[in-house]
Amino acid sequence: MNAPLDPSVVKPHERKGSLLRTVRAVAWSLIGLRKGSEYQQDVEKLNPLHIIVVGLVAVFLLVMGLIALVNWVV
Repeated sequence: MNAPLDPSVVKPHERKGSLLRTVRAVAWSLIGLRKGSEYQQDVEKLNPLHIIVVGLVAVFLLVMGLIALVNWVV
């Protein structure tokens, strides 16, 4: 029948984490403040592909924001 939804059994690319939770995890990671227990929950629940995509978008926005700030100041 159906297997239980145990995080250790579900393949990483089949995990169903919400977009908001992924964005929050990436934002806290960029800042560098994250509890170990919350990190472990993210590892168990979030899709690694979503984390990579959101991380790349966040870094792109950060760099573009810094470029805009420098152009505005200079």
